[in-house]
Amino acid sequence: MAPIQYIVEGGHRLSGSIEPSGNKNSALPIIAAALLTEHPVTLQNVPRIRDTETLVELVRSVGASAEWTERNTLHIHAKSIRAADLDPELCVRIRASILLAGPLLARCGELMLPPPGGDVIGRRRLDTHVLALEQLGAKVTATDRLEFRAPKLTGADVFLDEPSVTATENALVAAVAADGITYLRNAASEPHVQDLANFLVALGAKIEGIGTNTMTIHGPATLGGTTYRIQPDHIEVGSLIGLAAVTRSPLRITRAGVEHLRSIRMGFERLGIVCRVEGDDLIVPSNQTLKIQDDFGGHVPKLEDQPWPAFPADLMSIAIVTATQCEGVILMFEKMFESRMFFVDKLIGMGARIVLCDPHRAIIAGPSRLHGATLSSPDIRAGMAMLLAAVCAEGTSTINNADQIERGYERIEERLNALGAKIKRVPERKG
Repeated sequence: MAPIQYIVEGGHRLSGSIEPSGNKNSALPIIAAALLTEHPVTLQNVPRIRDTETLVELVRSVGASAEWTERNTLHIHAKSIRAADLDPELCVRIRASILLAGPLLARCGELMLPPPGGDVIGRRRLDTHVLALEQLGAKVTATDRLEFRAPKLTGADVFLDEPSVTATENALVAAVAADGITYLRNAASEPHVQDLANFLVALGAKIEGIGTNTMTIHGPATLGGTTYRIQPDHIEVGSLIGLAAVTRSPLRITRAGVEHLRSIRMGFERLGIVCRVEGDDLIVPSNQTLKIQDDFGGHVPKLEDQPWPAFPADLMSIAIVTATQCEGVILMFEKMFESRMFFVDKLIGMGARIVLCDPHRAIIAGPSRLHGATLSSPDIRAGMAMLLAAVCAEGTSTINNADQIERGYERIEERLNALGAKIKRVPERKG
């Protein structure tokens, strides 16, 4: 595959309406969980991005049929599947390959998983997956790959050693097929975990406590088929709020899933960006103060990420770029990934005033006039943050390795160009 570049002419104001794509982090576990049932499943609002396409290929490789019936509608039928060795080349492309552990253990009793790939944003441990699945009756051995075996899954009182999103999802899917009641404690409760749980309920699972950190799963469930619509991506909504702010543009984000936006809106309000709710649309007016709100007593404020329902880690890169265009000083504290902040040197090269204190903390003083530069996208979210910086900068920027952006944001340059941005994709899209 040819590497993808974005050539961005900055300084254009945007306007109009944009609908966020379906949540990638919902779509991936739900596509994997469709392997739990031998009945047909239709998934709507699935983002057509590299990560979902790769997982669909992996789903087909174990014997399920998976066909796109419309651009964002996926039909999966796992009538009979086999736990064949998964393709290492496909697994190394996405970290989400680990999500096949729960459903394949449930259906086949075994799984050989090559090391998962994904973003380079720091170490992402698999221990929580292993510990949870072991408590449900699996035996896991690690050589050059992970071998999972479980002739029978049994309900258990499972306490996760950290509220890992993907480990919660794997344990949840396995527990639906396990014999007896499972209590899943210290569980992640992000919107995409809730989306997966609601999908499993639509299949016939009995789950209590969805949206909390303790879920009770009554297994084994008798599962049927379903048609299910994946909810909007709250991280993309947050990215669009940042985009509207840095370009001082009025935007209407339609079908935004506003019930999941409280902590995101609160985080942006700290930067002087106030949004308005109209039904299920989010309005970002153009007349923002863009003035960072000091803490009580005039102290330097801090924006930090934490597990849901606090401000999400996936929006820290976006918040950092947004803060460069706001008046005042703020400390950004990224707690979860030790390499996620390293992209700020590119922003400094564009004219931003940022002090990187350590791998997890940066002080941003704004506003700064950014100028065009040649950039390279290290991961999905930093790539999108660089795109925001390029769109609001003076002059032209080139973003190399834009493939990373397209792993998380569907046809993003087309959709932003429809609002008035000037982004050229190289090579151009075919169809």
